[in-house]
Amino acid sequence: MAVELKDLTRSEENYSQWYNDLVVKAGLAENSAVRGCMVIKPYGYAIWEKMHDALDKMFKQTGHQNAYFPLFIPKSYFSKEAHHVEGFAKECAVVTHYRLKNAPDGNGVVVDPAAKLEEELIVRPTSETIIWNTYKGWITSYRDLPILCNQWANVVRWEMRTRLFLRTAEFLWQEGHTAHATREEAIAEATKMIGVYKTFAEEYMGVPVVVGHKSPNERFAGAEDTLTIEALMQDGKALQSGTSHFLGQNFAKAFDVQFTNKEGKLEYVWATSWGVSTRLMGALIMAHSDNNGLVLPPKLAPIQVVMIPIYRGEEQRQQAVARFEEIARELESKGVSVKIDARDNVRSGFKFAEYELKGVPVRLALGPRDLENGTIELVRRDTLEKQTVQQEGLVDSIVALLDEIQHNIFHKALAYRDSMITRVDTWDEFVETLNTKGGFISAHWDGTVETEVAIKEATKATIRCIPLDAEPEEGKCIYSGKPSHCRVLFARSY
Repeated sequence: MAVELKDLTRSEENYSQWYNDLVVKAGLAENSAVRGCMVIKPYGYAIWEKMHDALDKMFKQTGHQNAYFPLFIPKSYFSKEAHHVEGFAKECAVVTHYRLKNAPDGNGVVVDPAAKLEEELIVRPTSETIIWNTYKGWITSYRDLPILCNQWANVVRWEMRTRLFLRTAEFLWQEGHTAHATREEAIAEATKMIGVYKTFAEEYMGVPVVVGHKSPNERFAGAEDTLTIEALMQDGKALQSGTSHFLGQNFAKAFDVQFTNKEGKLEYVWATSWGVSTRLMGALIMAHSDNNGLVLPPKLAPIQVVMIPIYRGEEQRQQAVARFEEIARELESKGVSVKIDARDNVRSGFKFAEYELKGVPVRLALGPRDLENGTIELVRRDTLEKQTVQQEGLVDSIVALLDEIQHNIFHKALAYRDSMITRVDTWDEFVETLNTKGGFISAHWDGTVETEVAIKEATKATIRCIPLDAEPEEGKCIYSGKPSHCRVLFARSY
């Protein structure tokens, strides 16, 4: 891989271009021949796999099982839940025909008009409708509940403005869909799963998040309540990083999913859905990385330790590699992923830059003098601190260092996030803070959709969430001056 760091735009000059450069140059993803779609490259997919594996384990620990539902959804299903179809109608890709035929002039192919589908199919933008139509055949009694299903899948939402990982026409995600006998059980499920997402974001991604309720205007289409985790990127913009929805009985009623309760009476089932997507890759990149490249938390780094031999001649190269292989075996026995880069067609300086760009947490270099002295050069990616350490006890110190790096990455992001939460009480303060500082703005809001929309139109800032830990506080809405009972968080967002 050719690495040209001089071509990596500096984040303070153009944050958007820096992000795009980094995604491409670090080998994470690239645009495809299909408009709005991306190719996730092996290194990027390896990070997504680590996310997948960690989340999948957490889902199963909370009693969920994986299933798979069709990619295609009959168009009529969407019309059964009015808010749902309204929320997704503009983003739906629709299949109308099922066959091509040779063009009359012999040049290329055309859609065969005789192969028109009796009912058009929607390419899955989300699966509530197809899943609740399926659940109708699974549920008859309270004994069939709860159903705790998750699926890992791709979805299509026909976005007009796209950006790698953050917003693409097709993306990867997981979507949980659960069915419950009572309202209380469903609310508890939605709350539990947003807690799982918070734990994953903070303990694996190193990204601090605010947990809260979405405003009615920002809720998922068809939900009674949406819980969200909101992260802050280094440019002061917010990123919605995961959502969990209490769907009430809306989809059960739309698809007539009823069960006989313990008293022998028919009731509609209560539902939740929840999901995170490859958008988390964007959060990971923007929350931690710098002008040298990615900064990856060790728990999600495909390569946690890279080893680079320094040598002159084949004999020195073999000696350094042999010692590295010994160290690698010890590290791997401790669960650490290691790569020895013994390529002889590029210089060590090129390798250093390459692995800085790729965000590898720890880099080791070993030369002839180190072999003589029993030392090794160690560089940590989060701080770029370089030191010469003893080889004796190296493995245990690297294991401890990886934990320290994970901790440091999170707390650096947390300190930044906390410094970017500003309380304001007037409209002038709100606008000035938004334009000069950014970040989360804690302010009073009168609770109306009209005010929320007016603020968005005036500033492009939205209510990111009503924090779960928001204390009741009497005040006046910054825009309308009407009474308000608590503060909410506003921000411009991705």
